[in-house]
Amino acid sequence: MTHETTVAESADQGLGAYRRAADYVAAALIHLQDNVLLGEPLRPEHLKPRLLGHWGTCPGITLVYGALNRLIRQRDADVLLVTGPGHGAPAVHANLWLEATHAAYDPALSRDADGLRELSRRYCAPDGFPSHLSPAVPGTLHEGGELGYALATAFGAALDAPGRLVACIVGDGEAETGPTAGAWHSSKYLDPATSGAVLPFLHLNGYKISSPTLFATMTDGELTDLFRGYGWDPRIVDVTSDPDGRALVEAVADAHTSITAIQGRARSGTSPEPRPRWPMIVLRSLKGQGAPAEVEGVRIEGTFHAHQVPLPDAHEDPEQLRALEAWLRSYRPEELFDAQGRPVPEVTASCPDGDRRIGMQAAADGGRLRRPLDLPALAPYAVALKGGPGRTAASANKVLADWLTEIFRRTSERRDFRVVSPDELASNKLDAVLEATDRALTRPVDEYAEHLARDGRVMETLSEHNCQGWLQGYLLTGGHGLFPTYEAFASIVDSMLNQYAKWLKTSREVPWRSPVSSLTYLLTSEGWRQEHNGYSHQGFGFINNLLTQKNEVTGVYLPPDANTLLVTMERLLDETGKVNVVVSGKHEAAQWLGLDEARAHCAAGASTWDWASHGGGGEPELVLACAGGIPTVETLAAVSLLRDDLPDALIRVVNIVDLCALAPADRHPNGMPDDRFRALFGTDTPVVLDFHGYPSAVHQLLHGRPHPDRFHVRGYVEEGTTSTPYDLLAANGTSRHDLAIAALHHLERRHPQAPALAARHAAERDRIRAELRRTGVDPAEITDWRWNGPEDGCTN
Repeated sequence: MTHETTVAESADQGLGAYRRAADYVAAALIHLQDNVLLGEPLRPEHLKPRLLGHWGTCPGITLVYGALNRLIRQRDADVLLVTGPGHGAPAVHANLWLEATHAAYDPALSRDADGLRELSRRYCAPDGFPSHLSPAVPGTLHEGGELGYALATAFGAALDAPGRLVACIVGDGEAETGPTAGAWHSSKYLDPATSGAVLPFLHLNGYKISSPTLFATMTDGELTDLFRGYGWDPRIVDVTSDPDGRALVEAVADAHTSITAIQGRARSGTSPEPRPRWPMIVLRSLKGQGAPAEVEGVRIEGTFHAHQVPLPDAHEDPEQLRALEAWLRSYRPEELFDAQGRPVPEVTASCPDGDRRIGMQAAADGGRLRRPLDLPALAPYAVALKGGPGRTAASANKVLADWLTEIFRRTSERRDFRVVSPDELASNKLDAVLEATDRALTRPVDEYAEHLARDGRVMETLSEHNCQGWLQGYLLTGGHGLFPTYEAFASIVDSMLNQYAKWLKTSREVPWRSPVSSLTYLLTSEGWRQEHNGYSHQGFGFINNLLTQKNEVTGVYLPPDANTLLVTMERLLDETGKVNVVVSGKHEAAQWLGLDEARAHCAAGASTWDWASHGGGGEPELVLACAGGIPTVETLAAVSLLRDDLPDALIRVVNIVDLCALAPADRHPNGMPDDRFRALFGTDTPVVLDFHGYPSAVHQLLHGRPHPDRFHVRGYVEEGTTSTPYDLLAANGTSRHDLAIAALHHLERRHPQAPALAARHAAERDRIRAELRRTGVDPAEITDWRWNGPEDGCTN
């Protein structure tokens, strides 16, 4: 008899005991604060003051966990588990406690009665473990609180990890969501030669909170047809009469055999399969399997009544208390735990050893695997200014693309850098990276296509949810990446951003978690240049959404030209633990700063552009500030108008590249100190600030600064249609003429001619808008405008 056979037989014999022990512990975590091993009759004071948690999915999670344990012990598989139904946290905690992972991270959670009592006390308690999975739970990289994102995240975790098997539990309620529906296609992007595999488990237990799931209404034939249509090889396993999940163990082993066969053929050097069918498992079980069948005339097991706490009135209702005790004793805890409360050998025999325990999976703390990127020097890619600011034109995104191309080349062997994009790479002028890698796609394409390869590291799909999920999983397991997308449609993943930012915030509070690479969105095709696509594409709200998150994990950057974009991206691709938004234009535009000036400007976050200011270097009468590429152009054009109107006026120009620098330093880590803020904006000087997005974002950040009411912020005010670039600006009061009018309003006390000048600019604005309605295009005086300062940068 071989050692492998002995291990397999031992695991088979302990399968039922392990399942009973895990289910017992999960149920105890939901209900008990004392008497956790039922050493005495159950009384109301043994119960938690509030019964919180979700029992319904717990038995299925444990069955999957146990089957994976068997696979690990038998085949030394490297398994990472992503749990979509994160509200099944009691089951995950139970398995972590049984395998002694909890004790490895915190000795107070020892694998005995004291440790179980402490774990039960912490679950759903202040400063303890929340009701869902969280960064404080070892072995996890997905909370599962908001449903829909587990599968895409699992695929991200499998990318460029050829030895890794990512098991993903998808609840049948979660499977109803749009993001999950799109994520089933992710297998078509997974290269079996260079990446790992994902083994999905659709946990079909039939019910959501109060009604059946759609998948529960489908026959086995319909389920098979659906997933075969997606390209999967589905295996349906019914454990309703197999509570120990022996059939599931066999199905997992069989699926693993299929996975290794697909990978082996792809890695052997022979022609890979054109359409590999990866296995997936549909797990049919009863909702809350093992709970009381019926109490007080109400069916529980197999119904939605088992979804959360099956016996919520056990404190006051003696019959429910008796039913709870009978339910807990049905697992026969006296057979599963010794006198000290330690799991007996028959239970622990099912658990893997050492780092092969699911809870000890290194990829679930991906900062430990992260290696800094070998970033190319910026100088060879920087734009050289010829003739001073504004005299050289370039596409910031094209310049960035050349630099990113070199990153792809430098990571060709280590494969830890990817770009995800919703089919917009070429549109956003970033397609130069395809010189160094290709678009990922494992399926053959009969029609015309370019730059497609199974091992490509650019992932394009018309699903922002997939892009976000893939990148999250990739970053959380040690990789690096970038998410370029049209600005207007970044908001599709608003909720995913929220959840991920919360994950990062909580991760900072977990001492053993290592920081992962920051997630950076590059918002291109910005709203001010979507006049041709119309109102639906003129969306600026992603910045506002990010600013609702915890300040220490957020950053917003608005580089005004190519060199500041390079400097910003160099910083962010080296950074960890944050979510950043960078807004950059793709069209050719004027360049303002050389590389050295760009570095100084980005380091400061905001600075005075002396070459654009006029009237001397004294205390200004007015500050004209700008944040964003288009606002920078309009502000400088307004300055040109004002220089001609009022050559003696003292006007300072301030450009803001790090939006969060506006916040007080005690409210945001990027906030500038008070003395620097005063040096830029004065104390009571009026400020007209032209902002890329909604003015409310700036006002939010300025809260707490002295006299914030002196900041008059112009930005997008939800006026839009299909028109011209200038007309869109004028409709929102952010055109050069509107900025000049606003400035003159604040200068009229010292300059009595200001009202008449403002009226002239208003008439000019209205004339241009009337003309463009006749011609359909902006006039040359707008499109051909160039900064006209002297070459040495001095305007006086």
